[in-house]
This record gives sequence, structure tokens and C-alpha cells, in this order.
Amino acid sequence: MPGKMNCFEEVLARLEEANACLKLPENIYRRLQQPRRSLIVTVPVLMDNGSVEYFNGYRVQYDVARGPAKGGIRYHPTVNLDEITALAALMTWKCAIADIPFGGAKGGVSCDSTKMSRDEIKRMTRRYTYEIGILIGPESDIPAPDMYTDEQIMAWMMDTYSMMKGYSVPGVVTGKPVCIGGSRGRKTATSDGVVIVLLEAIKELGLNLDGLTVSIIGYGKVGAVVAGILELNGAKIIGLADSHGAIYNPKGLDIKGVSEHKRESKSIAGFRPAEDVSLDELLSRKVDVLIPAALEGQINEKNAPSLKAKIICEGANNPTTCEADRIIKEKGIFVIPDILGNAGGVVVSYFEWVQDLQRYFWNEEEIKSQLKKIMTKAFKEVLEIHKEKKVDMRTAAMILGVGRVAEAISVRGLYP
Repeated sequence: MPGKMNCFEEVLARLEEANACLKLPENIYRRLQQPRRSLIVTVPVLMDNGSVEYFNGYRVQYDVARGPAKGGIRYHPTVNLDEITALAALMTWKCAIADIPFGGAKGGVSCDSTKMSRDEIKRMTRRYTYEIGILIGPESDIPAPDMYTDEQIMAWMMDTYSMMKGYSVPGVVTGKPVCIGGSRGRKTATSDGVVIVLLEAIKELGLNLDGLTVSIIGYGKVGAVVAGILELNGAKIIGLADSHGAIYNPKGLDIKGVSEHKRESKSIAGFRPAEDVSLDELLSRKVDVLIPAALEGQINEKNAPSLKAKIICEGANNPTTCEADRIIKEKGIFVIPDILGNAGGVVVSYFEWVQDLQRYFWNEEEIKSQLKKIMTKAFKEVLEIHKEKKVDMRTAAMILGVGRVAEAISVRGLYP
């Protein structure tokens, strides 16, 4: 495609690469190129100063052939239909790769929630939930937290939906507080999943975790937890970045100290002992493992040529552009793609949904044990395709995920 591709065009380009191996029937391939259902809503919110602001909200269900739609809700100024559609497609493949019985969805509101009060966010959440209430439900579409949303926002969504129904419906969302049906292990699930597949890759490539150097882009809900787990297990975190800056210390960063510094100053920038660097400078430093765990497109054609990592493990959704992918392939960097690398969150969301439906809850040991089984199995299945088809890991993951969705569409047939 001429010019720079948007988010959804990049997803379609990767679908095309997978289909070059799958060779799907034309009618199924065309079905997979477009979402099943897209909803755009206007979200009026009474602000604290008495004015009414109007925000654009979205919910996209990409495919539900394998089960109810599943996907996060994000509050961010960049949210638009293209981004939400792309992320809903990625969720579809992700659930299929993990082999859990969900389709893919995504939702969000275009807003800067960092400049809104708690009460304004609550009112926006409740109105947004009401507006998308025609789509969501424990048997149809189950939201979860994503960028700038958390368990409190999921609690407000669950409560709003329950008020609409007239009875408590804990299974309508996942990622909510344990006291109202949330699952143990959910807060760290995405990070735990990243570490599980990264350890498998380290083993596959004959590397040693002890002394392994790691840089992490994004020091939030995923990146900070991954950093702590890896440091605890002997890895050396030498580079970190957040939305305000980046720091580098080849001797290793004290993760507990970094977290305390961020709590006090709202950024990792300025932490000592470390050197303040730009994001592109950090990306150009030699490192064993690079973990992008922030926004989409942070690894692009401009900075990809300078990457010096052995492994890229994607904790964020869609952090690497198609142009960057081509450069990374030429460099021979082993990539654990987002639809495999960060699937831990949706796996434990599945556990939470099952527990809510059964009204029977598991302990954290059971959660982590089952998560490890599913993530390890998914990694090995993708790795097998990577070796057998002689394709990169992203294409291998797409072949696995898209193939499973296509099979479900095929056996269900067309109605009417």
C-alpha cells in the first residue's frame, strides 16, 4: 500500500501474509478482512463545573465464531474507530492462539482522563456503559481494562450494567475487584504471561536468564511488573522508558528505587544512578531483550535499523509497524509478537469469567498454574509453525490464530 499505513491497514497486511500460507477460501478470507459489528456512540458527561462535554465512544466486535466477544476498554485521546477496529482484530487472533473460547472485541472513549476528576470519569464510564449496553453482556461481549482504565472503572461498568438488568451481573466484565467477583492473579496476568513466554524463548535460544540484559519501553501496569519479576529472577534491567522520558544504566537499575522515584515525581526521568536518554537513544543501545510495553507503533522504520536486541517480546498491543517488522526480520531478531506475548491478560480474564458464571472461585496458585500451561502450550505451537513453515514468529502466530478462527467460521457456515 502506498504511503504510511494506518493501524487497521497494518493488521490487514499481516492477515494477508498469514493467508499466503493458509490459502483460505475467498469467502472466509473476505469475512476476516472486516469487523462483524461496529458501534459509535456519543457520550455526554456532566463536568464538575456544570458544563456538559461530549465524547466519542466506540465498541467493535471483530469476530465471534469461537465464542463471546472479549476485549479491553481504553480511555485515551488517540482512540478512534480505526485503532479500535485494529485492536479488536488482534484480540480475535490472540484468543484463538491461546485456544480460549472467545471472539475478539475492543472499545474505548476518546478523552484525556488524566485531566478529568474521579467523579467526571465515573459519570463518563456509566454513560458509556449505558450507550454500549445494547452489545455487552456475559454471553455476548465482555469488556476488560486497558490503557488508562482499571478495576475501579470495571466495577462502575459492572454496576451500571447490573442496574440496567435489575440484578447483579458480575460476568459482564473482567478485571474488576475481587470483592465483586474479580479473579486473583488478574492484576499481574499480562506481565506473568510476558515472562512465561520470554523464558521459553530464552531456553529455545540457549540464553541464560542470570545476567540477561533487558530494556523495557513503558513503565506502567505491564512494564513495571515485568521489570520486577525479571530482576527478582536474576536479569539485569539496564533501560526503562515511560511517557515522560527514558533512563539507562549498563550496570543495572534498582527497580524498587525506580518505582519509588516514579511515585514521587510521576516519571522515571531523573532517577539516579542512571543516564537520562531519549527513547531512540535507548532503543539503539545493545541489549539482550527489548520489551515494548507502551503505545502502538513505538518501534518503527526510523528506529528499527538501530535496534541491537536478540529478542523482542511485545507486551503492548501492536507496538511494531509493518515497515519495522521487515527491518527486524533482516536483522534476525527473534520476535515474540503481541498476540502471543501479552495474551496472559485475556487468559486470566477467561478464568475470571468462568469463575463468575460458576460462582466458584480458584486460589492464586491454581490461576498461575493454569496460566503457565496455556501460555507455554501456545508458545510451543507457534514455535512449531515457525520452524515447520520457515516463517517469522509473528506470521507463525497469525497462521495459528487466523487458522483457528477460519475453521470455526467454516464449520458454523453462513446464516441464513
